[in-house]
Amino acid sequence: MILQGLRMADGGQIVNVRINKGKIEEVTPVSITGDAPDLQFDGALVFPGLINSHDHLDFNLFPQLGNRTYKNYTEWGAYIHQQYKPEINHVLRVPAPLRISWGIYKNLLCGVTTVVNHGERLPLDNALINVFEETQDLHSVGFEKLWRLKLNNPLKRHLPVVIHTGEGTDETASTEIDSLIRWNKGHRSLIGIHAVAMTAKQAANFKGIVWCPESNYYLLNKTAPINQLKLHAAILFGTDSTLTGNWNIWDHIAMARKTGLLTDEELFHSLNNNAAKIWQMNTGEISSGENADLVIARIKDGTSALDSFYNLNAARLLLVMHKGNIRLFDQELLQQLAPVLKGGGFSLIRIENTYKYVEGNLGELIEQIHAYLPEFNFPFEFMDHQIF
Repeated sequence: MILQGLRMADGGQIVNVRINKGKIEEVTPVSITGDAPDLQFDGALVFPGLINSHDHLDFNLFPQLGNRTYKNYTEWGAYIHQQYKPEINHVLRVPAPLRISWGIYKNLLCGVTTVVNHGERLPLDNALINVFEETQDLHSVGFEKLWRLKLNNPLKRHLPVVIHTGEGTDETASTEIDSLIRWNKGHRSLIGIHAVAMTAKQAANFKGIVWCPESNYYLLNKTAPINQLKLHAAILFGTDSTLTGNWNIWDHIAMARKTGLLTDEELFHSLNNNAAKIWQMNTGEISSGENADLVIARIKDGTSALDSFYNLNAARLLLVMHKGNIRLFDQELLQQLAPVLKGGGFSLIRIENTYKYVEGNLGELIEQIHAYLPEFNFPFEFMDHQIF
């Protein structure tokens, strides 16, 4: 497939891209010719598929739970399990495969092509996006049983340790980080999630920090000092689940930008190549040899390419590609794409005033979830399922 006339989000250059066998084969300002299907874009924005470095895919049917500011995650956890026990049990009635499927679609609809799931390994079959689980996941010092032994398990030393840490504003949250560092006897690669209480000195002991600002503000009314931590560890971006954040990653990104804690370029790279390097993935850049994980979107008139990126939402996406496979496209591309979609099953949905085709049968998924949660509101209107 050849994609012509795209504007790079992180520089504004007009490029043409050749995709072959799921990878980017060529990126050039010169027009590309060949026998492959040719899609024409008139300066539409292109960027690497977003990498959501922290989500719990099976927890995205929950509403946000909590009604005040908490000192730390342990206080919040105890409170919701006491005050919202019926609501929690109600959602957990939904079979895990259905909850996981919606977690994947929640990300795909916003242009996320890779999500790092935190928790137990998921039973996945032909996921529409990359679900990265090549990690050793510990929940936290406060909630993970035998965390010291697990942290120092020699059979897992080749894997990065991913753990919630410093998720609070009190002394307990800070000393928890010190305890984690002190007990990392094997000098494992640590990826800390949230890090609200973390200092720059502590950050030097971590390979990466996953910043989840919307979740932080919802629970703690404070977020991590990312402007200081970024000097010592790579900064990645995450949403967490809908227990503590909006379903839409673009809202999270907008909130992060408003803090001014990262430059526009730093925030952009936290969503792609920074994350790809930490997780050691062949994605995150638009360059030859990388997996063809790409998003194409409508550019906003009168703005720079990067400003257009920060003005995006799900409605403005034109195409989402995962390893060269088209997973989502806007209805305006149907005539161009019809010849290459034969045999594919797509759902037509309405988001705001736009119509998108999304791979898979969303109508069936909605019906199955509504059998358990009839009150759940999906952020789109399902129209039809079609086989091309």
